[in-house]
Amino acid sequence: MAVRYMMIMQVSPEAAAKAAVELDMEQVVAQMGAYNEALQKAGVFLSAEGLSDASEGFRVDFDATPPAVSDGPFAEAREVFTGFWILEVASREEAERWALACPLGPGVALEVRRVNEFSDVDLPEDNEWLAKAQEWRAANS
Repeated sequence: MAVRYMMIMQVSPEAAAKAAVELDMEQVVAQMGAYNEALQKAGVFLSAEGLSDASEGFRVDFDATPPAVSDGPFAEAREVFTGFWILEVASREEAERWALACPLGPGVALEVRRVNEFSDVDLPEDNEWLAKAQEWRAANS
């Protein structure tokens, strides 16, 4: 049975600042392109996206009533999410192998998390919203 994992790229502010000055972006794109192509050829690639700078983002805090919106960047963040991949693999170990092969360097980490399946939710099979969610997923895949 295939399992989906999300690999979330986290970059420290120091690494991001250093990358902006020191990295050859053509080389970075070539390395990422080759990595993504390997994922594609292996049949595990579902999607990947880069994210805009944190200064363009916002956060919704549900501790407040009504929820409060604040603009980025977020000073308290130790790392910034800069992109993600979603893979469909046979096991956690296979997801780990792909994560270890990602061409990243110091100051960058990948958080790898299994994507929940409908079977992970403790609801009756005839739940209306669970059925709709399954339909939506099928329509968008």
